[in-house]
Amino acid sequence: MKVLVLAGGRSAERDVSLATGAAVCAALTETGYDVMVLDPAVSSRALDWSPEVLTARIGVTPPEDEDESPIVADHVSTLTPADLAPAGVGDVDLVFIALHGGDGEDGHVQALLDAAGVAYVGSGMLASALAMDKNAAKRIFIAEGIPTPNWRVADRGEIVSYQESVVALGLPLVVKPNAQGSTVGLSIVKAESGWEPALAEAFRWDRRLLVEEFIPGRELTVAILAGEALPVIEIKPSHGIYDYECKYTSGRTDYICPAELTPKQTRAIQDQAVSAFRALGCRDYARVDFRMRDDGPLYCLEVNTLPGMTRTSLVPKAARAAGIEFPQLMRRLCDSAMRHQSRTTAAKVSA
Repeated sequence: MKVLVLAGGRSAERDVSLATGAAVCAALTETGYDVMVLDPAVSSRALDWSPEVLTARIGVTPPEDEDESPIVADHVSTLTPADLAPAGVGDVDLVFIALHGGDGEDGHVQALLDAAGVAYVGSGMLASALAMDKNAAKRIFIAEGIPTPNWRVADRGEIVSYQESVVALGLPLVVKPNAQGSTVGLSIVKAESGWEPALAEAFRWDRRLLVEEFIPGRELTVAILAGEALPVIEIKPSHGIYDYECKYTSGRTDYICPAELTPKQTRAIQDQAVSAFRALGCRDYARVDFRMRDDGPLYCLEVNTLPGMTRTSLVPKAARAAGIEFPQLMRRLCDSAMRHQSRTTAAKVSA
């Protein structure tokens, strides 16, 4: 089977995407697939995979416009059919999307591949768009009875009142872009002096921001594979918040898998994770992030439809705890995507 891996791109998570792409390409090659790779931000030509094709270096902060990589901070689509057509997408059996953030995660590339009739790993256009739009996803969580921290939204140019936000949500406040991942642009505001800098940082990365209630307690995440919850992971960052630096700097975070929870707590968080996954219409795999208060209540933060997939990322960690090694995980994801494509094709024929 010929697989095209899309990696890199123009989002603030470009560096993470390159790391994911390199790990995925290596594992797919090890598993026996014929692998090609394309970075749509720098080339219109897919290349046969080799370790030299993708160079991945994740810094302690996201890449920015003035960096060497071509970054588009604002959440605006930059991908067009012309970016994929020269890559010979129609000649491959499957596309593995490793474009974190931006076009890869917001439904744009999924729409292009759907239009081309090409199979791909991961959630479809609508689920991807909903998960990327934190405000939309949280509204669906509320409608489905999935607890999520209280929040407010604001568009660029609106006046966002610190006092009103504190009255509505309490302190500390979480301020973050509405459509970014990897905690890009996120700030914890504990006093009014931090308010304006937090707004500026969030608006630097997106046209809309969320001001969210801070939930004290434990940071937990659940990977979903083919609709089933994997073992829960607890995340213990070195400096209180699981920010970009803690995520991608070795030694800055401890991960406990399986998390030290009671059987009842484990079932509860896994059930909520599956509910969130299904509520957004996700497929193949995702990662669902939670905060759990010390007195027990769970709050769903978001669903990541294209989480990091290096061998040390959270989804592979959870899979390994369930007895699924990384190459096997890659094969299962590819098989799941091909089954979905077969069902879609059969449905069109019968219609």
